[in-house]
Amino acid sequence: MVDEQLLARDVTDERVLDAMRRVPRHEFVPEGSAHEAYADTPLPIGHGATISQPYIVALMAQSLTLEPSDRVLEVGTGWGYAAAVLSELAEHVTTVECVAALAEQARARLAPRAERVEVVHADGSLGHPPNAPYDAITVAAAGPSIPEPLLEQLAPGGRLVMPVGRGGQQLTLVVRSQQGDRTETLLPVRFVPLTGQFGV
Repeated sequence: MVDEQLLARDVTDERVLDAMRRVPRHEFVPEGSAHEAYADTPLPIGHGATISQPYIVALMAQSLTLEPSDRVLEVGTGWGYAAAVLSELAEHVTTVECVAALAEQARARLAPRAERVEVVHADGSLGHPPNAPYDAITVAAAGPSIPEPLLEQLAPGGRLVMPVGRGGQQLTLVVRSQQGDRTETLLPVRFVPLTGQFGV
C-alpha cells in the first residue's frame, strides 16, 4: 500500500509514511471488507460513513506538517483509522464523531491508543472547545465553508485541512500566521457531507 499508493504519488513525508506502515488498516474496516482493507479506495463502515482511501489519509496528515508535540483535532472519526495514524505523529488527538454507534466502534478499535486519542461523541462542526487550542485540525467531511468554531480553536501557527464545497469539493489547507490566515487549494476530492450546526 505504502509503496504503490503513497510513494508512487506525492506523499513524501517519512514520518507519515512510517505511520501508515505501522497502523493496520484492516483493524478499522468491517470484517466483510478486510480483503479490501489495503486497496486504494474508500470503504463503507455503516451509517452513511466511509473510511477514506489510504492516499487521502496520508495526504491530509502530510499537509498538517505535524510535530511530535502537537495537539490535533479530528472531525469525523468513523472507526478511527485516521485518528490512529495521527496518533503516531502527534502528542494527542481529540477526535469527534456525531454518530454514537461509530464513536463506540472507534473507542473499541482505538483502545490500545487511549492515552493518546480521546473519542468524543458530539457535533464535530463545533469542534471540541475543552481541549482547544489545537496545533492542527483535520475534517473528514465536506462543508460549504470552514466552520467558524474550528477556526476559533486553531492555535497561532496552526494548520487546518478540510474538503470545502457543496458540489465540486476542494481539499483546502488553512495556515494561521501573524500576517493572517493563508488558504491553499490542494486537490479536488469527494467526501460525505459535514453534518451539524455548521454543516450542510
